Amino acid sequence: MAHCVIVGAGECGTRAAFALREKGFGGEVTLVGSEPHAPYERPPLSKAGLAGGVDPKFIASHETYPAGNIRLLTGVTTISVDAVARTIVLSDGSQLAYDRLLLATGASARNFPNAPESSHIRSLRTHYDAVTLRAILQPGRRLGVIGGGFIGLEVAATARQLGADVVLIEGLERVLKRGVPAEIAHVVAERHRAEGVDLRCGVSIESLTERNGKAVIALSTGEMIEADLALIGIGARPNVELAEATGLVIDNGIAVDDRLRTSIPDIFAAGDCCSFPLALYGGRRVRLESWRNAQQQGMLAAANMLGADEPVSAVPWFWSDQYDMTLQIAGLADGAVMHLRRDLGERAFILFHLDGEGRLIAASGIGPGNAVARDIRLAEMLIAARAHPDPAALTASNVKLKTLLAA
Repeated sequence: MAHCVIVGAGECGTRAAFALREKGFGGEVTLVGSEPHAPYERPPLSKAGLAGGVDPKFIASHETYPAGNIRLLTGVTTISVDAVARTIVLSDGSQLAYDRLLLATGASARNFPNAPESSHIRSLRTHYDAVTLRAILQPGRRLGVIGGGFIGLEVAATARQLGADVVLIEGLERVLKRGVPAEIAHVVAERHRAEGVDLRCGVSIESLTERNGKAVIALSTGEMIEADLALIGIGARPNVELAEATGLVIDNGIAVDDRLRTSIPDIFAAGDCCSFPLALYGGRRVRLESWRNAQQQGMLAAANMLGADEPVSAVPWFWSDQYDMTLQIAGLADGAVMHLRRDLGERAFILFHLDGEGRLIAASGIGPGNAVARDIRLAEMLIAARAHPDPAALTASNVKLKTLLAA
């Protein structure tokens, strides 16, 4: 095998490129990215990266790529893939032949229906988006956030810390409806209100337009909200256009098996762009949009491109920082019938989610700083072990989770 090509220079693709070298691959490695920057971390875009700094937080120094004999191409888009000839065509007209191809094309922000192209209506997915948004996050300016998911709430928290006024609109009855228990979502919502965020839930938006240099949000109640900028945070869609044109099977993303192999030999996919069966949850096909999953799958894809034949086995894990709070979730709580609370001190607690057979399938925690980090990590290990812990021991704060793991 002479040449591994990776399309997508985000967290997943970049980790895969370096993992190929770490695993002893001696052939060519080419990493293709459409943005002008070297690969950078995306989680800081809604947090510290939004608050200051001109440059992104790079995943690796610029010198690391040539030192690792990794060819990094930036500012070019992959136009097409010829799976028979095993070549790709780039937007600069050049072609690359591959022996193994990894698609790590990520995801894109969902657009608000019928919203006009405007500098006052934006989403947050790239460093350029963050720079644009940062310019209005200052006292006396108003930010309208559409969507009460992680991105919207993290941006709202950063905006308030920088002194901007914030109104956040969520069409559902509460924030974080997808994947976060109501008890934790309530804590998050109340904290935002205490910090001065004008939080509106259960309100639909009739239209999003621009007028006189402002974004105008028309609510179903008849109210018109003007903002210096409206941030659209209503989820993401997997970037599958290239894969679809290549003839790959699509199922809520690029469909791969548990080794991250697509429906065409020698083409793999990993990260936000792909869906995969997860044995830990009965082979259920899932697609995860998370930093850790991108890292883990990038390294796993590299191993399997070299013939390792290792299955996806990691427990899904998510986190969000807002103000001084950290929210962490391990596992997938869908299907849980029992929810148990464990208090960890002032303003910190974990909810354990068990299925009908008493198996721990997920854990959700919130608290200041790293208050829940250790116990969420132990819960993650219990989930991976398919443990059936004693419910009374889970709720007893004097019983260490480590003892349940040993049992």
